[in-house]
Parts: sequence; C-alpha cells; structure tokens
Amino acid sequence: MTQHDVHHRTGEAVVTVTDAAGAPVRGAVVEVEQRRHAFGFGNIGFDFVGLANGEPDDIGTQALADLWLDVFTTATLPFYWGRFEPERGRPDTERLQRTAAWFRDRGVATKGHPLVWHTVQPDWLLGLGDDEVERLQRERIRREVRDFTGLVDTWDAINEVVIMPHFANGDNAITPLARARGRLAMIRMAVEEARATNPVVTLLLNDFDLSDAYECLIEGVLEAGIRIDAIGLQTHMHQGYWGEDTMLAMVDRFARYGLPLHLTETSLVSGDLMPANIVDLNDHQVDSWPSTPEGEARQADELERHYRSLVGHPAVEAITYWGITDAGAWLNAPIGLVRADGTPKPAYDALRRLVKEEWWTGPTTLVTDDAGQVRFRGFRGDHAVRSADADAVVTVGRDVAAVALRQRS
Repeated sequence: MTQHDVHHRTGEAVVTVTDAAGAPVRGAVVEVEQRRHAFGFGNIGFDFVGLANGEPDDIGTQALADLWLDVFTTATLPFYWGRFEPERGRPDTERLQRTAAWFRDRGVATKGHPLVWHTVQPDWLLGLGDDEVERLQRERIRREVRDFTGLVDTWDAINEVVIMPHFANGDNAITPLARARGRLAMIRMAVEEARATNPVVTLLLNDFDLSDAYECLIEGVLEAGIRIDAIGLQTHMHQGYWGEDTMLAMVDRFARYGLPLHLTETSLVSGDLMPANIVDLNDHQVDSWPSTPEGEARQADELERHYRSLVGHPAVEAITYWGITDAGAWLNAPIGLVRADGTPKPAYDALRRLVKEEWWTGPTTLVTDDAGQVRFRGFRGDHAVRSADADAVVTVGRDVAAVALRQRS
C-alpha cells in the first residue's frame, strides 16, 4: 500500500431487499449515497459560538457556517480557562453547551480544547499556592467533563505539556504547578479526573513539540499506565509546508506507539511566509498579513498534498484545520480556507473536492441479484440506502456491514 492509497479507508456493505411478505426481491433498484465520513475532517468551531447563541457576530455568519458544514465533520470548541471563566465562579457553560448542541444537531462531533494548559489562564489563580491551584484545576476538569457529557465527549486532556514546567512567556499558575509535580503527574491528573467523571470519554495528549522529547514523554505515559486514547500532533506551517516526506516521517515516529494519531492543529498560509528565523510563532506580530493570488494557489496545492498523504497513512484518524476564515485568524495570518470577505479560496474548493467527491460514495444506483441483495464498497461512515418505499442508514466500517430493506408495497 502506498501512502496515498485510501483503500484502507473503505469497507463493504450488503443490502438485502424483501417484499412485504419477507421474500427477497430480484431486480430491485437500490440507491446509495454517503451521509457522513468516519474519518475526522475537522476545523475549529470558535467562529460560530455567537451564531449558535443568536448573538450578533461579524465573523460567524450563516453563509460561513454553510461553507463549514459542507466539508467538516468534527468541531474543536474553545475551553481556554482564562476566557471560559474570567471571573471566578462564572464559567461560560451555557453558551458553550448551546454551541455544542448546535453542532450536534447538524451531525457534527465536537472536541473540547483544552482541559489543562499553562496559557490563557485566569488571573485569579495568580498568588495561590500549588495545592490550591491543583485543587481548582481538578475541580475545573471534573466540572467541564460533567457539564458537557453527551455534548463533548472528546477532549484535549492536556496541551503542550513538554514545555509546561519551563514556560516563561508570561505569568500563570499552572507552570509552577507543573514544575512542582512533574509532567507525568500533570497528565495523570488530567486523564484520571476526566475519565472518572465520564468513563467513555476520549482523551488526547496534544503538543506542538514533535521532537524526541514528546516521544520520551509518551513512552513515560504508557509505561506509567496512564491511558490516553490518541496522540495529538500540531502542524502549524506559517513558515512553509513541511512537505510529504518530512510529515510522513514524523507520523511514522508517533505511529509506533499503536495509538490513533490526530493532526489536531493544521494551518497553511496563503500569503507571504513567516520568516524562518522565528522560533516562537507568537513572536511574529503584524497588523496586516494579506492573502495573495500566488499564495492562494500555493496553499491549495499544499493542502491537497498534505491531506492526500495523511489520509493515506493508516495511523491517522483525524485532521483538524485551524480556521475556516482569515477574519480573526490566529496571528492575523491568512491561513483560512475562506477569505475575510466570505469568498472561498482555491484551498477550500480543493478540500471539498476531496472530502465530498473523490473520497465520497455515491450517489449511485444498484440492482439486486436473485437473492435480493446488492453489495457495495464505500468510504467508511454513514450511508443512506433506499429502495422503493423502504430506506435505512448503514454504517460502513472495518467489517462487512449488513442492512435489510423491507418494502411495504
């Protein structure tokens, strides 16, 4: 299998059509069309909190939401503690619950980002002792996981823990706690508190440091018996696309742990690239960073190559692009798939063509055999099947799926 082969993303299904008496119907016409991918084609849902809550919002318009919903199947929602609970005891729970429900009602799965992080922390934690900060952090984990069970059942349990004990870009109360307790203790706290609150929760480590330091940390987590469900890999490429060979070599390194890989934060620039000498991307602060025709063509080409290579890798389970629009994008960078004026860039069209056309089943029409059956191979996920006045949804997965349609007349 080549890395661009997506045959492993498909599965088989058998549809049996019977008449009202239960006898197989030969020559019945069966219509098949995919409804949803099993693969996680994700994007952040930050822009639609206002829309989901009926609030005026210059960014999250319905037109932008329609573009988002036509491609993506999973939404990452913002749970940065300092913004979620800027005033102690007054978390933004109801607005985020309504947002998660808004996505759920549209068939979109949600992920919370993150439960534990040293950045974007509430100021009211400053000055408290480590024991008190740990108690409050544990309470925060339990509260969010409890309040969002059934709405958000996947979480970045802890974010960027490789640098957490040594982070020095601004005061926060979590870095001293991580220094005092150690990385593994911080990860254990995040994972065990979340899982004790919701036993079926899916939990990720998430990091931008993809060096051997992250590998060593993962090995320590596994050796310590701390159960994580997936490994999160950030790939913000403001300084240029890394290329398929570099990306796949990195993915191979992390695939050896036998856990699903989520490319949790991906971005590609459609304008001038950030200078290569900048180490911390946050240090590049500009008021204007325009998208350009040349940059948009480059972004579309790189995005298609990026997705083809990663979807072709069997260990990758999800890719989350970090932003639908240039409006309000991280670092003011032109990383969106839609321009600030609401018009799609070539990169949006390229990704939609892959997700909804090339990697999509149907619509197609089949005819049953003498046993009243049709067999089809489709991309893993939910498929609508219909014959005459009977219809159903069949989920195509690793094993052969089966569904029966009983015509009423």
